[in-house]
Amino acid sequence: MDKQNDMAQLRYLEEVAISLKRAGFDTERIEDHHLPVTWNGSYLCRISGKGSVLYRQQNVDANGAQAELQNVIDIAKTTSEYMAMMECAPQLKARDLEGDYRVLADFNCIVLAGHPTSYGVRFITWEWDWNREGVHTGNYFYEHYEEAKRDFATRSGLVQKDALFAPEQLAEIYHALRFTREQDESLSIGQDRELKNIMTQVEQLVPENDLHRRESPEQSGMTMK
Repeated sequence: MDKQNDMAQLRYLEEVAISLKRAGFDTERIEDHHLPVTWNGSYLCRISGKGSVLYRQQNVDANGAQAELQNVIDIAKTTSEYMAMMECAPQLKARDLEGDYRVLADFNCIVLAGHPTSYGVRFITWEWDWNREGVHTGNYFYEHYEEAKRDFATRSGLVQKDALFAPEQLAEIYHALRFTREQDESLSIGQDRELKNIMTQVEQLVPENDLHRRESPEQSGMTMK
């Protein structure tokens, strides 16, 4: 492993450790480019410097920690995405802006920047001045990378604001589809398959832990078709 890649992996593991602790997990010392993760005092998994999450399914089942494991996987994936961008992102050069700010995206006079700190990477969207020498009107998202991406997409005009659903809205859509599949006996096989495909798409956009957290007691006891 070359030194540059070695340091990038260590920076990733340090960042993901911060995100995991923020989410209620405990982490141990990084060893051999792997970060051990514990939950409720029990070993859960370990994350490699390349972003892989390694675990034993029997340990996860014994601790009833499948939802927690999925949360770790989601955090590791999101952190890997923005840390890879931070490694190669150019410095944001703007008048009166001091510190390490890196350009993660820039379109239509709107810039999404990442700012590494001892508390983890912070995210901001700014509007360029007319001559692109300075930035103003910053929206600060701290550790909320996904929210920062959505803000950049709508502020820059890449996506119309009304075309985006918030995670809470997607979760409600997911449970409405689930309820329909479980209760509507008039659904054809083709209709049921289409609803299932939409649910799968939502699952890819919203962390599984968030979907379970929003389940109602009535839904949790139902059986899927």
